[in-house]
Amino acid sequence: MIILAVESSCDESSVAIVKDGKDVLSHIILSQIDIHKRFGGVVPEIASRNHVVHMTRIFDEALKDAKLNPEDIDLVAVTKGPGLIGSLLVGINAATAFAFAHEKPLMGVNHLHGHIYAAGIDHEMKFPALALLISGGHTELIYMKEHMSFQLLGTTQDDAVGEAYDKVARTLGLSYPGGPIVDEKAALGKDSYHLPRPFLDKSEYHFSFSGLKSAVINLVHNYEQRGEKIDVNDMCASFQASVLDVLIEKTRLAAEAFDGKQIIVAGGVAANKGLRKRIFNEILNREIIIPKMEYCTDNAAMIGAAAYYQYQKKGALPDYLLGGESTLSIEDEGE
Repeated sequence: MIILAVESSCDESSVAIVKDGKDVLSHIILSQIDIHKRFGGVVPEIASRNHVVHMTRIFDEALKDAKLNPEDIDLVAVTKGPGLIGSLLVGINAATAFAFAHEKPLMGVNHLHGHIYAAGIDHEMKFPALALLISGGHTELIYMKEHMSFQLLGTTQDDAVGEAYDKVARTLGLSYPGGPIVDEKAALGKDSYHLPRPFLDKSEYHFSFSGLKSAVINLVHNYEQRGEKIDVNDMCASFQASVLDVLIEKTRLAAEAFDGKQIIVAGGVAANKGLRKRIFNEILNREIIIPKMEYCTDNAAMIGAAAYYQYQKKGALPDYLLGGESTLSIEDEGE
């Protein structure tokens, strides 16, 4: 099955063509990071306007790179949410128009399902599995007993981990997006500030990073008031050590409690080099799979991968795209 997939949930405009959920025939991503960097974060209206400018062109580029014509496409898939509503609508309208014009079935895909299935592009997914989904907007532990089965075990009670990275980076005078920069500087420093580890109730799998973020902000302000300087590398290392201690320990406990054969780490923060190194070193009794770097951040290939398995289970349902479900979170489709 050849699927043309569209992703526009935030500030990446992406179209990919994926065969049978694994073979990526073409993959176009246009990032708006340089546009939004001056604002310190994504401005929704600017993001949606830029999607409009480029969307038609990247449809054409994806088909050209795959050496395919529209009639070769079996299914059109598009991110239906969660995400920025204006950005989502650009992708949804473009995918709908393409599907209508070429008489192709259309399917809406949950953005979070896409992140998880990004790991399945280059790896075999084995069940039952435990997925750690970490990004700028989400921090979740999900149990999967089979394909397209999602049981939410724990989620963030306040800030998502990627959001906390961005806010800490801003506090330290670092640029946007903060995650890659904090990760880079953490490798140069040491855990000398001994920040708190926000485990909450260890018998549950929920997360909380707001207090950790506040601890960093307060410590930086206290140093400034005394006329002292924070060692940025050490602060990044201390913050990241705290975050990774919590993420890895919660994931390990959940994998053992639910006897997961495999741990899937997905989402933008899955690109974090410190996390990649530590989780393989510290969880030795479970197979761990992580998407390639290019599939960690928002992209259409992951939507095409998820769409393939969703189609096997549900088929293409045109009314499934918009019927009041454009902002579903992952737990709304669990079993």
